[in-house]
Order: sequence, then C-alpha cells, then structure tokens
Amino acid sequence: MIETISNTVTLRFLAEPSDVNFGGKVHGGAVMKWIDQAGYACAANWSGQYCVTVYVGGIRFIRPIQIGDMVEINATVIYTGNTSMHIAINVSAGNPRQRDRVKTTHCVMVFAAVDDHGKTVPVPKWHPETPAALEMEAYAKKLMALRMNIEEEMKPYL
Repeated sequence: MIETISNTVTLRFLAEPSDVNFGGKVHGGAVMKWIDQAGYACAANWSGQYCVTVYVGGIRFIRPIQIGDMVEINATVIYTGNTSMHIAINVSAGNPRQRDRVKTTHCVMVFAAVDDHGKTVPVPKWHPETPAALEMEAYAKKLMALRMNIEEEMKPYL
C-alpha cells in the first residue's frame, strides 16, 4: 500500500519468510531494496518524473527486523536542488498486533528527475515550513558538503 501526503510517501507491509537471512532476521539486502523503492516513489511523486538513484549514503542498520513484523518505510523530501531531491528514509518495524514501531534503519538518498531520453529535468522546489523541516534541510546540506569532501578524497582511486 502506498500513501502519499505532500512530500512524504509511506510504505507498509509484513516482512515475509522469503526476506530471511542466515541469522533468521530480515536480510539487509531486502531492507535496501525497500528503501530504494520508497525513495523512488517519493521522488517520482514529488517531481512528476521518472527518477534515478544518484546516491545512497550512510545506511544505518539500528535494529534487526523480525520475520512477520509490520514494516513501515517513510520517505520524505528534505531538500531539492535544480534537478535533484534529497530523500530521508526511516524504516521502523514491530509486531503487527501492536501499534508500537521501533526505528530499525535510516539513510538519505539523492534522486535526479530525468526525461524520456535520460536528461535531467528541473524539479519543483521544496520549501521547509516547520522547525523540524528546516532542521532536516540543514541536515541534507551538511551531508552534501561531507559527500563533496569524500568525493575529493576518492578522486585518486577512481
């Protein structure tokens, strides 16, 4: 199920036995796939365009997800450039018979909107309107600066 609310998309579903890893929990690769799907849905919904993943940074696995848990993935636009969107992804999970969910994973993704020929196209500007949204925008800008430093350090090895 997909719910869209302004700059946010939420996916909810049950973690299935096919998602299991060798330790009996949900495989990290399955979580990364869900993150990419939620991020894409959010970026495409915001931009009205096909979008491609440009960057996924700092995936932090905080807690394992159990098979049978209700998984909720929130993807939120937190910053827009001319053709790109920074999307914060938070994954939470818990027993489906209870309302409590615990944060299990977090990351920030960058997507670019592209046309039918793969050329980047402008996206609508996102304007933070709350203190929390302003804080998330500042977080995205800080991560962008850190990413530029990392890319500069990696140049000799690419």
